[in-house]
Amino acid sequence: MAEEKHHHHLFHHKKDEEEQPAGGYGGEAAAEYTETTVTEVVSTGEDEYEKYKKEEKEHKHKQHLGEAGAIAAGAFALYEKHEAKKDPEHAHRHKIEEEIAAAAAVGSGGFAFHEHHEKKQDHKDVEEAGGEKKHHHLFG
Repeated sequence: MAEEKHHHHLFHHKKDEEEQPAGGYGGEAAAEYTETTVTEVVSTGEDEYEKYKKEEKEHKHKQHLGEAGAIAAGAFALYEKHEAKKDPEHAHRHKIEEEIAAAAAVGSGGFAFHEHHEKKQDHKDVEEAGGEKKHHHLFG
């Protein structure tokens, strides 16, 4: 559905002779016109489509942040595991930090997974709001 816009043009006629420059065109009969445009927007399904499209984009962005967090936390956990072996004097501290980083990686991965499903739901909503369904078939 397309957005409908209605334009109303209103013309204002000014008759103030004091505002007219002396010796103007047409003498006293000359008048100044100004145009005012009023725009009225009627809400349609297009707004809903754009809303879902924006939400889908936001969920994709959050999904990528979750993935990046999972990768960073996982890398830090591996680093701490290496440090625990390399520095036996502080091994207990490194193992604790490794476990905390591993928990953060799992949490970030869960967040990315959640946002992925939110993005898929918004994608379905976009298709419904747009009035078009795309079917992907392997044969035919």
